[in-house]
Amino acid sequence: MRRASLISVPYLWLVALFLVPFLIVLKISLSDTALAIPPYAPTLDLNQGWAGVRAWLDGLDMENFVFLTEDNLYWKAYLSSLKIALFSTLLTLLVGYPIAYGMARAPDEWRPTLMMLVILPFWTSFLIRVYSWKAILSQEGFLNQFLLWLGVINDPLTILNTNIAVYIGIVYTYLPFMVLPIYAALEKLDASLLEAAEDLGCSRTSAFWLVTIPLSKQGIVAGSFLVFIPAMGEFVIPALLGGSKTLMIGKVLWEEFFSNRDWPVASAVAVILLLLLIVPIILFQRNQEKQREADQ
Repeated sequence: MRRASLISVPYLWLVALFLVPFLIVLKISLSDTALAIPPYAPTLDLNQGWAGVRAWLDGLDMENFVFLTEDNLYWKAYLSSLKIALFSTLLTLLVGYPIAYGMARAPDEWRPTLMMLVILPFWTSFLIRVYSWKAILSQEGFLNQFLLWLGVINDPLTILNTNIAVYIGIVYTYLPFMVLPIYAALEKLDASLLEAAEDLGCSRTSAFWLVTIPLSKQGIVAGSFLVFIPAMGEFVIPALLGGSKTLMIGKVLWEEFFSNRDWPVASAVAVILLLLLIVPIILFQRNQEKQREADQ
């Protein structure tokens, strides 16, 4: 009973804060748009008893999901979000791995300080941190002024309101999620394995690719999933830093809910997005289970 009660707490939490909201969104996605409050029909009226339930079930349909397949905007938004999320994850890995490697190879007394510097941005509001990049990347911003002062460029660069600005925002925002898992894997790396590889004839570069990278694979996989999953549905970064040509499913979702007030279509978009993210979430959970088994 004690074990069951402990296990039931997180499951009840998931049911209350994930499953129930998902079922509500799924129900709305099967409804039709209506000029009412709430802006969809049919609504469930329990005062009519079983007849009200039957009338509610009869009014549900799959028209919104069919509409998503017929309109090019939505599948293009999904593909664009997938491309941006994948490329951003790769960039974050290329930037984050050297940082994590340097932290793991730093003296022990410096590691807590370096760890604090990595998580320090979390002490500031996410919205403020992203919005500050508008002042940095604009044509009159710090970056262009600095490059003009160095003489690297003659005219200000157009970075803001482009996909490049979105990549910069995602890499900056989610970099700690990449660094911390890789650092945790590299910190546990036995240095004697590298010495043994070098004694057997490997150069430092070869030892890095043949020993360090494979032994840090679990951290790389975990960090990549932690970046890819939220980046796929990102809204704030493309809304603030991306332009009108930046097409991501998060922006489409926001516009359908709050601009068009088409809750059924927006709910259908959200359901499909969640179904697409289930695959990497399951893979991430399996990776975590394998890591726990390896640690044991």
